[in-house]
Amino acid sequence: MKPGFFSRYEWWYHLAMMPVCVALGNYYLLGERYFTNEPVFATASAIAFALYWFSVVMLTIVIRRTAGSAMQGQILEQMLGMLWKLGAATVLLGLFDLWIYSLVPSLGVGFSWIKIWPMVLVGLVCDAFICALLGLFYALQQWKNDQADDEKSARQSAEIEFDALKGQVNPHFLFNSLNTLSSLINADPGQAEDFVEDLARIYRYMLQGGRADLVPLQSELSFMEIYVRLLKFRYHEALVVHLPDRPPADLTIPPLMLQLLVDNAVQYNILSASRPLTITISLTDDRSIRITNNVQIRHRTIGVAGIGLRGLSGKLRTFTSREMEVSEVGDTFSVTIPLLPDAVSAQVPAR
Repeated sequence: MKPGFFSRYEWWYHLAMMPVCVALGNYYLLGERYFTNEPVFATASAIAFALYWFSVVMLTIVIRRTAGSAMQGQILEQMLGMLWKLGAATVLLGLFDLWIYSLVPSLGVGFSWIKIWPMVLVGLVCDAFICALLGLFYALQQWKNDQADDEKSARQSAEIEFDALKGQVNPHFLFNSLNTLSSLINADPGQAEDFVEDLARIYRYMLQGGRADLVPLQSELSFMEIYVRLLKFRYHEALVVHLPDRPPADLTIPPLMLQLLVDNAVQYNILSASRPLTITISLTDDRSIRITNNVQIRHRTIGVAGIGLRGLSGKLRTFTSREMEVSEVGDTFSVTIPLLPDAVSAQVPAR
């Protein structure tokens, strides 16, 4: 038997049970002679000690080989198969143990079926108890594994959908920004230079934020301040964005989530100087942030209100049990995002 064959808990269990099993087994086979006759006591104890560890090792091997695939099939079928194998091993070990005792003349134990069946019956009851415990253990373990797999699949699906959504926004924003820059180069070279610097800060943050699961809310709002400044180059007075004051330092949010909602509002609503699109980003009392805009739909489409919202909501579920809230009342559309505790931060873009 290798030293590492049993776990620490198995060692303690067997060391505690061994004296009990040795005493009860010898008392059953030898009666009071086991306790009153010293030579019989010494001989029977030595034999029982050796047979106990031999039986334990054999039964453990049967359990481990049978239970090795318990997670791969039906647990009930696995446990019934284990019970059958343990029962057969128990019968064989009972016969072997009694045969060993019968080989020692000084013990006076004959090989008799009458003595074997109570031993086997007790062993089978113990086997059933062991299988029931193992079945419960494997059922619980399988449930935990299924839960972990479901959570992992949901997280991966949310990550894929969220990343795809970000991938759709970035090229669209870059294309529009290049068009704006092209018009600024001739009209106002100074503004064009500022525009390029802001654009560089924007994409630096996008690259850094894309590697983080969560970023400080302050970083996201600083990013949004620059992002809105670029949008204003294109839309001027047709777009009005209100940002909150400096938030608490411990609040975090998935990166670029505010940008996605702002872009969606810009993309699917009419913007004009006479009918400006007003977007308000505000903090709530329950540690959430709300993005609200007036509804002036350009055309109905499956934007953030469809697949995109599911992606954002799925992304949030990987961090918190609080749900994202979406509301459209009259001509006002709002999305409320629960904020999260501290996380690894991305660099705040310089203003």
